[in-house]
Amino acid sequence: MNTLKAEKRDLAVKAKKLRREGYVTGNVFGKELEQSIPVKMLSSNVESLLKTTGKGGRILLDLDGQSYNVLIKEVDFNSMKHQITEIDFQVLVAGEKVHSVAEIELLNHDKVTNGVIQLHLEEISYRALPEDLTDRIQLDLDGVKVGDSIKVKDLPFAQKPQIELLTDPESIVVSVTEVRNTEEAETEEEAAE
Repeated sequence: MNTLKAEKRDLAVKAKKLRREGYVTGNVFGKELEQSIPVKMLSSNVESLLKTTGKGGRILLDLDGQSYNVLIKEVDFNSMKHQITEIDFQVLVAGEKVHSVAEIELLNHDKVTNGVIQLHLEEISYRALPEDLTDRIQLDLDGVKVGDSIKVKDLPFAQKPQIELLTDPESIVVSVTEVRNTEEAETEEEAAE
């Protein structure tokens, strides 16, 4: 499990100033904490962490020498400045289910040669115990062909008894449609007029 170092943040110092100094701000919250804890982390450490673990992932948060088993609950990104601005963490409690999301990651999309892959859902929402959390669901597209669609309920992840799906099991995750030549499509449209 990845570890991220954080420090308690002095709220007298504005988040904007901290970002200019190379920090990402955030909050740590949870049932067992009296109140949320404002934190700051080095941007470089956060960027490095998010290369392997994203929203919905579990990590150890080293907060001023005390370790917390946390879930990455929210990641805010400023696309204009290409920087992570805020990241929030939920402290996990053993034996208690928590709401999370898992990102869909498509594998072997290059093996689908005769169709267009359409990703309908980027993440699946679910509830699970801390030990069953995942931030990524890998979906292998090898053998998928035109006309095929994969629903949430078809994913091995969704079939685990310890996972309580919050996303509709009938929702389509990915489908493969026929490649339409634009000239043919225009000719068909003209013929229909």
